[in-house]
Amino acid sequence: MARRGLWSAVSASVLFVPLVILTTAGSATANPGTTHRNVHVCAAPAAGVAACDSIIHETIQPDGRIVPAATPSGYGPSDLQSAYRLPSSTAGLGQTVAIVDAYNDPNVLADLCVYRAQFSIAPVTGCSGSGTSSPTFRVLNQSGTSKLPRSNGGWAQEISLDVDMVSAICPKCNILLIEAASSSLTNLGTAVNRAATLRANEISNSYGGGESSSDPSYDTQYYNHPGIAITASSGDSGYGSSYPAASQYVTAVGGTSLTRNASTVRGWSETAWSGAGSGCSAYDSQPSWQSANGNITRVCAKRAEADVSAVADPNTGVAVYDSYSYQGVSGWLVFGGTSVASPITASVYALAGNAGSVTYGSYAYSHSSSLNDVTSGSNGSCGNSLCNATTGWDGPTGLGTPIGTSAF
Repeated sequence: MARRGLWSAVSASVLFVPLVILTTAGSATANPGTTHRNVHVCAAPAAGVAACDSIIHETIQPDGRIVPAATPSGYGPSDLQSAYRLPSSTAGLGQTVAIVDAYNDPNVLADLCVYRAQFSIAPVTGCSGSGTSSPTFRVLNQSGTSKLPRSNGGWAQEISLDVDMVSAICPKCNILLIEAASSSLTNLGTAVNRAATLRANEISNSYGGGESSSDPSYDTQYYNHPGIAITASSGDSGYGSSYPAASQYVTAVGGTSLTRNASTVRGWSETAWSGAGSGCSAYDSQPSWQSANGNITRVCAKRAEADVSAVADPNTGVAVYDSYSYQGVSGWLVFGGTSVASPITASVYALAGNAGSVTYGSYAYSHSSSLNDVTSGSNGSCGNSLCNATTGWDGPTGLGTPIGTSAF
């Protein structure tokens, strides 16, 4: 079924009206003439509002049709676990990873059941075959009740991406989805607070907006939860800061391009993804755990993004199942964006089981040898490590990507 026009006839209160095409390029496939393009799911946000940080990698047939794959395409759980050497089969029991998103995905449970069954992951509660010992899956609104907000196709794609990534990285983890009433930073922040009161161990935020002078107050109102590992995606538009990733109380997660590489011991290679957000905050103070890092202090006097990273390039994207049709597309899809990297990182924290003793994003800075240092690639033209990958810390990839859980 062909995708509708790039403008969606939705209420004016909904943020993401247009979809933005990033690239259009041919690729060698079994069907000559097939091309691919990467499209932002959410448009650039207005002041005080956040956009989801997901990008769909579309396959376009010669006749112009966009046809999802009948079976998964993109990286699956075993790929991600291999790339980051994760103890996904043995760790994470009893941990609760919270996902904060806007609006409602009415098909989220059914879609999650399909994803987990496809990859032979034990079902969560509510799926066929689940039992009393199964990981739990709950969906609540920002007030903590079951009256969910109105549905929204774009954010439904984001929600499917987020819960699938938790399942891929930490199959034994409980999943708590908190759906905010809208994509305003105040509603999303309220949802973060709700997740904290419900005793989530980790909270992933795959969204961001522009910085403002309100950010320091939002920090204390919504993101200051000691003993909970809170992750935030750094954005998908290249060099430039994003909030809440700029908060000193979160782990800011950048993005990489991840490819197999048989010539390395690891079997994988990573470079900085050109779309990953990074930068020097205009409003948030530099936390003490960054002040000791020379790469950071040479280029930024305030909070610098990112801290760590994971795969985010839609051209090396992940498999996601979403049946709630948005712009005429549903089924097995491929996604990128730092929306992939944030729930991956939150779930690595869950595998480590260490969130109660982690002080915000600081732990990785004293355990950077347990990260894959990404040293090539860039996300813009800044003339320094805020946008150019280099040895040690850099903006697009932070200190690097997971090697197991020791840095978390």
